[in-house]
Amino acid sequence: MRAVLVTSLCPIVSMAAQTPRVELPSGWVATWSAAAQAVAPPRDAPSFNRAPETGGRTVRQIVFPALSGSAVRVRLTNAFGAVPVTLRSITLGASSQGADIVAGTMRPVTFDGKTEVTLAPGAAVWSDAVSLPVSGGRPLALSFAAPANVRATTWHKVASQVSYISGPGDVASETNGAAFRARITSYLWLDRMAVEAPGAQAIVAIGDSITDGMRSTLNANRRWPDRFGAIVSASGGAVPTATVNAGISGNRLLNDSPCYGQALEARFAGDALGQPGVRDVIELVGINDINFGWMPAHAGLDCDVPHVRVKAADLIAGYQRLIAAAHERHVRILGSTLTPASLPPEREQIRAEVNAWIRTSRAFDAVVDFDAALRDPSDPTRLLARYDSDDHVHPSDAGYQRMAEVAFDAWSKSRAR
Repeated sequence: MRAVLVTSLCPIVSMAAQTPRVELPSGWVATWSAAAQAVAPPRDAPSFNRAPETGGRTVRQIVFPALSGSAVRVRLTNAFGAVPVTLRSITLGASSQGADIVAGTMRPVTFDGKTEVTLAPGAAVWSDAVSLPVSGGRPLALSFAAPANVRATTWHKVASQVSYISGPGDVASETNGAAFRARITSYLWLDRMAVEAPGAQAIVAIGDSITDGMRSTLNANRRWPDRFGAIVSASGGAVPTATVNAGISGNRLLNDSPCYGQALEARFAGDALGQPGVRDVIELVGINDINFGWMPAHAGLDCDVPHVRVKAADLIAGYQRLIAAAHERHVRILGSTLTPASLPPEREQIRAEVNAWIRTSRAFDAVVDFDAALRDPSDPTRLLARYDSDDHVHPSDAGYQRMAEVAFDAWSKSRAR
C-alpha cells in the first residue's frame, strides 16, 4: 500500500509503514538520474575534486524530472561510503527560484515511514512513494539534514546544475531558501528518481563527459540527452518516454579511475540496465580509454591511472559485452561513434577503427553516428567550429543540440523497423 501524504507545510504521513526498497515494483519508471561515483581520495586532491562541506548543514538539490506522474520515489545512495550515513528531515517540493520551494508543495520523503534513513556502506535505497504531482521538465528540490561527522564520499561530480547548502542547522522543511547560501554543482548521496507511470518507458544515455554535458550552459539543461528527451516528448509518441542521463565525466569503458568513476562496463548493469522501466540504452564511450594511456604519470592524485594503452580490439570486445548484457535483459542498445577530439595520428587511427566497426558490424541494434554529425568536412579529425566548445573535445550547446537530433533520428528509425 502506498503512503498517502497531504499537501501542507506540516505534512501528515500515512501510518502504514513501508519497507525501504532496493528494487521497484512494475509501473514505476525512471524520471531522473545522476550516476554515482566515488569522491577522489582527499590526499593531494585539488579543491575541485573534494566534496563540499556538509557537516551539520542542510543540502537542497535541484533536479529536473523527465516524465510526469502523480507519485514519486527517490533513491539515496552510499555506494562508495566506508561508514554508515544517516540523512534526516528528508523533504521534496516543487523548486521555485534559487533554493526557494513553491508554497504548499513541500512533502516529507519517508523510508519505512520515517523521515530519516541510515545508508549502510555500499547501500542504495528507494524511498516510500510520495504523493506529489510531478511534471516533466519542471524542477523539484530534495532537501535533507546531513550528518555532522561524515563527509560525502559518494557524489556525481559534474552536475551542470546549481544546488545549495545551508549554514549550520536543519532547515530542510523551510520553503524560503534564504538559509541556503552556498552553491554547489554536484549531487550528493542522490542518484535516481522514479514516477508511478504504468505503460511508460525509459531510455538511458550512458557514457563519459560528452553524455554528462561537460561545458554545456549551466542550469540550462542543454546536455544532449536533455535535448534528445525534449525531442522525443515533442514527437508525440504513443508511449510516454523519459530519457535519463547516466554519463560520468572522464569515464572509461574498460578501467576504473580514482576521479572518474567505475569503468562503464562495470557499472552498466546498475546504471543502465537497472533503471526502472528501461527499454533502450544509447552508449557513447571510449575516447578516454584511447587517451588516458598516453597521459604522463605524475605524483599526488593521478586521475588517469591506470595508464593502459588500449587497442581498437579491446574496445570492440568491451562493446560486445555491453551488447550481450543488454540483450540478456531484453533491452535494445544503440552504439554511438566516437566524436572528433583532435587526436594525434596513432590515437586517431584507433578511433577510426572503432568507428568503422560500430558502423559496419551490425552488432548494435542501431548506430548513432555522432562522428559524422559533428566533424569538420575539411578535417574529419576535428569538431566543426560551431559545434566546438573551444576545447576541441566537448561540443558546444549547438553541438549537443545536433547530437540530440541525430540520436532521435537513429532511435526513431530503429523503433519503426
